[in-house]
Amino acid sequence: MAVDALGGDRAPSEIVAGALDARAPGIVPVLYGPAGLDTHGLEHVVCDGAVGMDDKPAEAVRAKPGSSLVRAVRAVGDGDAQAVVSAGNTGAMLAASLLHVRRLPGVLRPGIAVLLPAAAGPSVLIDAGANADARPEHLVQFAHMGAVFAEEILEVAEPRVRLLSIGEEPEKGNQLTLEAHALLADAGLRFEGNTEGRTLLEGEADVVVCDGFTGNVALKTLEGTIGSVLDALRHEIDANVRGRLGGALIRPAARRVRARLDVDTHGGGYLLGLQGIVVIAHGASSRRATANAIRMAARGVEHDIVGRLRESLPERVVESARSTTPNGNK
Repeated sequence: MAVDALGGDRAPSEIVAGALDARAPGIVPVLYGPAGLDTHGLEHVVCDGAVGMDDKPAEAVRAKPGSSLVRAVRAVGDGDAQAVVSAGNTGAMLAASLLHVRRLPGVLRPGIAVLLPAAAGPSVLIDAGANADARPEHLVQFAHMGAVFAEEILEVAEPRVRLLSIGEEPEKGNQLTLEAHALLADAGLRFEGNTEGRTLLEGEADVVVCDGFTGNVALKTLEGTIGSVLDALRHEIDANVRGRLGGALIRPAARRVRARLDVDTHGGGYLLGLQGIVVIAHGASSRRATANAIRMAARGVEHDIVGRLRESLPERVVESARSTTPNGNK
């Protein structure tokens, strides 16, 4: 596992600590970072500089080929690592991955697949931020990739797919969702129509499809709301003696709820549609989140997500992707 030691708001200390926690038989984190980095015994590839969170992605990837982020991604493309994990600049991760890892044949655009803590078990949201602008055919490919992800990682047979929109009715939504709905209905998937943002945590679908702008807003809204509610509950419990007594009684249940809803539980999302495994972790990743993101990457290797996507993307989807641009190139 190639790990960008300088990626994220809490690097490098929390990244190194998380990599240490994730180390296990079959999981070998390799840290990509500056000379002098205290790796506590983990393998270290010395890099020159870092990509900042506010750097312009494509420019940074071109200008900083020796940075920890670019070198870690390139390790996957070169075959020196089976997966890469970074909590750094998402746009730079996408740009570096397109350059060094490259897309699977026929894939128009990669999409970020994240796990949502739905009541009946995790569900997949795709795209969670790789593509702020998307076309209907992109959403169809996201749906196919999300379905493979749900089958392999969540072990769901025949995943239920829904399209995120402003209403359940087929005629609700903007032009993108209206056109995507029509394509998804004929995509050979278990498509069950639209879903709304208010049902994302109810488990109404195993795969929720949307463009990256909508997905990222929805994801961060959920994360912020969950954090605020849990913090408010903790404050009320600690506010007085009665609250503390009641808190002692509900603490086991509260811990289970927090474990299910905490964003650190999964650590990040897969950038699906590439010829290698790329996991983008949360920018504020803690030690626990980093460790879980590395474990997530290892599960992707174990389940051969890339191979399954290569085999499972329907030929007609691949052909439609080729036909959208002159000479079949995108």
